[in-house]
Amino acid sequence: MRRNSCFRGWIAEAWQAPRLETEQSGEHFLLLIQIRPPCCSSAVKVKARTFAQREPRHVLYLDGGAYCFGSPSYYRMFMYRIAVATSAQVLCVKYRLAPEHPFPSALDDPANAYRWPLDGGAEPSRIAVIGDSAGGGLAFATLLKLRDNGLALPAAAVALSPWTDLALTGASHRVNASADPLLNADQAPVFARWYLASADPRNPYASPLYGDLTGLPPTLIQGATRFCATTQCEWVIGCVMRDAGCAVEVEIWPRMPHVWQVFGAILPEARRAVERIGAFMQGTLGGGQRAVNHVGLGGPPTPQRHQQTVFAHRKPGPQRHS
Repeated sequence: MRRNSCFRGWIAEAWQAPRLETEQSGEHFLLLIQIRPPCCSSAVKVKARTFAQREPRHVLYLDGGAYCFGSPSYYRMFMYRIAVATSAQVLCVKYRLAPEHPFPSALDDPANAYRWPLDGGAEPSRIAVIGDSAGGGLAFATLLKLRDNGLALPAAAVALSPWTDLALTGASHRVNASADPLLNADQAPVFARWYLASADPRNPYASPLYGDLTGLPPTLIQGATRFCATTQCEWVIGCVMRDAGCAVEVEIWPRMPHVWQVFGAILPEARRAVERIGAFMQGTLGGGQRAVNHVGLGGPPTPQRHQQTVFAHRKPGPQRHS
């Protein structure tokens, strides 16, 4: 079985020629351009910098699609929202897809793309990695690979409804599948098989849930409950990170679908979720100090019924001795 020909044709048409678009709105300036870094197949770079910004920040974005579908072309408006919220330049990598390019092709591309801003003089303390769904799992896998290769890690990570268990052992994969409007639980094993080929589904580079997450940067995990078939992945990997001593915050948003954050044009909750991502990034990129408390990010926000923080764990600092 192959990917839908119409879907593939749209991707080919969208990437046939370089594009340059600019838009000015209020205090933000958008630059959207297709680029082809020497380190990966291709990418979309989005700049949405405030006029007052001095030091550039960088976000490496990994889009979802079950490792078999998707393209940065579909995320242009969302990348703009992320760029504005984080005051960062966003690089969305068009990593290779299964079944034509099975594991570990998808992992190699963002791991190599991370070197591109570094080679351009960017400091790791000004870089973050964000991913949704399969891209969220790939974000964790990329961090593991960078750590194992001895590279300086990004300052922060954000995972949106991440798919971190390709072994599909979570109960929510079956219990909530019929209520999720975006995920088909019956197709998940097929996509996992396409991507893994003959690889072990519990390989940490494919399923970060089974890896040693020690040393990963401060991470925000946003997930949905009831309507999302990956809910268990979100809080389980949050627990794994907490037990590994990582700074991690897990937010579960009730009555939201899988990766609802991308629907900012129609969902107020999506816009609020992106604002939370921006608040998290403002406190982590560039060495900023961020207060972690029982509700999450950068101080107590106005209580809202749509959001529930499962836990917020901050890595202990050095002990002072009198």
